Order: sequence, then C-alpha cells, then structure tokens
Amino acid sequence: MKKKRRQAKKGMSGPVPDVMDIKTLALYLSMGRSKIYGLIRQKRIPASRIGRQYRFSKDLVDQWLKERLIMPQETQIALFDKPGK
Repeated sequence: MKKKRRQAKKGMSGPVPDVMDIKTLALYLSMGRSKIYGLIRQKRIPASRIGRQYRFSKDLVDQWLKERLIMPQETQIALFDKPGK
C-alpha cells in the first residue's frame, strides 16, 4: 500500500479579500491554522470573533506584520553586538 504524500502548502493566488477567515489567513500568511489559533489565544494577532468564527481585517493584519517585521535600526544593530562590550 502506497503512502500519500503531503502536498506543500500553497500561498494565496489571486486577490486577497478585505476580511479573511482562518483558512484564508493561513494561506495569506503561509502558516498552519493551529499556529494562528495559538496566536489568537495569546492575543498576539488582531482578530474579531463573530459567533463561533474568527475574522481578520487585511489592513489590520498587514499593519500587525509591519510592526513585527520592521525593527528600528538601533534594535537591529544591538542584535549583533557581542555580550560584554
């Protein structure tokens, strides 16, 4: 019996909607749904709950990403400083 191969996760193709559900956000960020649920539990990602479902604003998610991906230059330089200097 042959084992099924897991296909690699594919990113978004086509336009990204202004409001996304978990599945769409997972594709948009190229991460698993369980990781997104973990970020929601830790209140580390902007999410709105409507009934039992979560929704994500593309604008808020993009802003959230920029805040975490772009560091001030001083912080970047400090990352490379050797301890004790």
